[in-house]
Amino acid sequence: MKNLHTKISLFKNKKIRKILHENEWFFSVIDVVAALTDSANPRDYWFKTKTRVEEEEKIQLSTICRQLKLESSDSKKYETDCANTEGIFRIIQSIPSPKAEPFKRWLAKVGFERIQEIENPELATKRTRILYKLKGYSDDWIEKRMRGIAIREELTDEWKNRGADENRDYEILTAEISKATFGMTPSEYKEHKGLKRHNLRDHMDDFELIFTMLGERSTTEIHRNENSRGVKKLKEDSKIGGKIAGNARKELEKKLGRSVVSKKNFLTKKSNKIGND
Repeated sequence: MKNLHTKISLFKNKKIRKILHENEWFFSVIDVVAALTDSANPRDYWFKTKTRVEEEEKIQLSTICRQLKLESSDSKKYETDCANTEGIFRIIQSIPSPKAEPFKRWLAKVGFERIQEIENPELATKRTRILYKLKGYSDDWIEKRMRGIAIREELTDEWKNRGADENRDYEILTAEISKATFGMTPSEYKEHKGLKRHNLRDHMDDFELIFTMLGERSTTEIHRNENSRGVKKLKEDSKIGGKIAGNARKELEKKLGRSVVSKKNFLTKKSNKIGND
């Protein structure tokens, strides 16, 4: 199977095998069971758990799993039940073990916080600011990033209301803005910065964030001004909005005598700091 990448995660001194499948991490269910129970035979424990849940709750846990090949202790690869993050959380809820209780309490807390954020969006903003601060970002950068998030949400709201499909069209429209603004799609930009499964915007410097905001805010205003409808027209607007930002970027680069498209990222606070090239 192509594009599969295997890594090992450690949890409570237990090895949890994981594999990148279809651009999403999947974790070994057997390893999670072994880490959260005292079972001498986690494979059998998992089988009995599936049987019990099916009988009691009429739910088949196997439906949230994928059979993926993971390396075993004999260095050979065997197909084993794997689940993504959401699936693993659901499975943990079905494990009646004291070791699973901290996870269950944490999930309940996260769920409660999410409900709070829906009722009061300002809480989500505050928590996001705190997370960025803990990661080592400057207050000035955080302000730009938060403003960029607000502008992005405003744009996607327009897309939703004007006929774009979140799963199918948002990525295409975003790529159009990015190409016109920076000469690269987001995926190409991530490669330019040496990023993999990271949020590109979390690794942009001031100018990159500013021109991203300009391209997206311009696109939003064009949509509204022309009352655009349908993906074809939204795509045309996105190119124009991105071009406005792209022209501004080129003018600045001409004046500065250098590119503002940076290869720098913020992978670690100590080794890579946000800044201009």
